Amino acid sequence: MAVLLVGAPSASAADVQSQQWYLTAMKADEMWKSSTGKGIKVAVVDSGVNPDTASLKGQVLADEVPKAVAYKATEDYDGHGTSMAELIVGTGADGGLKGLAPGAKIVPYRIATTELTDKSESSKAPQVAAVIRAAADSDAKIISMSFGEDVERPDVLAAVKYAQSKGKLMVAATGNDAQEKNFIGYPAAYPYVVGVAASDQSGTVGKFSEHGNYVDLAAPGLDVPTWCDNTFRSYCTSQGTSQATAIASASAALIWSAHPNWTANQVLASLIDTAGRDWAKDDPSTYLGYGLIRPRMVLEQSNFNPGPANTDPLARENATGVTDAAGNSPSASTPPSPQPTKATAGGKTSAAASTSDTSDNTTMWVALGAAAAVLVIGGGAFAVLRSRRAT
Repeated sequence: MAVLLVGAPSASAADVQSQQWYLTAMKADEMWKSSTGKGIKVAVVDSGVNPDTASLKGQVLADEVPKAVAYKATEDYDGHGTSMAELIVGTGADGGLKGLAPGAKIVPYRIATTELTDKSESSKAPQVAAVIRAAADSDAKIISMSFGEDVERPDVLAAVKYAQSKGKLMVAATGNDAQEKNFIGYPAAYPYVVGVAASDQSGTVGKFSEHGNYVDLAAPGLDVPTWCDNTFRSYCTSQGTSQATAIASASAALIWSAHPNWTANQVLASLIDTAGRDWAKDDPSTYLGYGLIRPRMVLEQSNFNPGPANTDPLARENATGVTDAAGNSPSASTPPSPQPTKATAGGKTSAAASTSDTSDNTTMWVALGAAAAVLVIGGGAFAVLRSRRAT
């Protein structure tokens, strides 16, 4: 089984760190005074992670990958997984990417995606379900999955439920095909998985970003630098829900590091409670979910109340299940596709084709770094297009 990686590279970035606009918008320098993610391990399930880039030296715990699912975990066939890892924990050494949680560590896992065209290599790659179970049995607290497909698989669903029972926080990309068919993307649509949409510097959701009642949060995902390819010679400006997923995972790592006794439910609840939005918390958007992540709002409150440890903040969604635009549940009997999974940050959506447009896309201008959300709705289509998740 291969999947789709989700994000698309475009022009080269001369000074990569100057292109990381979201670090300034989210006031990362201030957050790092409270937390860098130290002590938190993030399992990156992707195309593999190259531990030898300048920004990842000392950041990748390859020895902690179980042998049964360790096949070429540190050989990235696409550059995608390495990019996601750098967005999470990159040190910025030698001008490389600076991760949002540079004190955290990465446990790398390789799966087959559509970018892995060698059939022999694809067949040797560990199955997604096996990887999720392995990560669940590890001491990684967060499982970051920047990939997706439009098929629900019973073995992966069972693995997700197992990981949830082990107290893991699972984060996944919602997908980049909204302009084509806006399919329901898995694993983001599985219960207990946080589906992340992509926004730009203004808080506008990318036109490519999948929408539906499985979108839980939004994070920066447009004009984000990543490696251009697996030669690791240069960075390119890219966009995708993959990038947003990595940044959301890093945000969770910052909070969990500052509050090591919190559960996954409490970390997620804090992100939901402080997300930037102008609608009622109990009426989430199909484009932005509960809003744009703002981890600083949690970190600056030492006595922040995250709610009960055992209360699932997505309980309503998990009980109701995923529905399509017509309010129908997808067929559980759809035969699994033999096609590879897509990476949600590389793939089929070009940067030029994915620019935001307020005429037919949900728009929210948010001061991500402000002490309180400053929200102004742009465009008259917002009220119509921000359809409700609840039925």
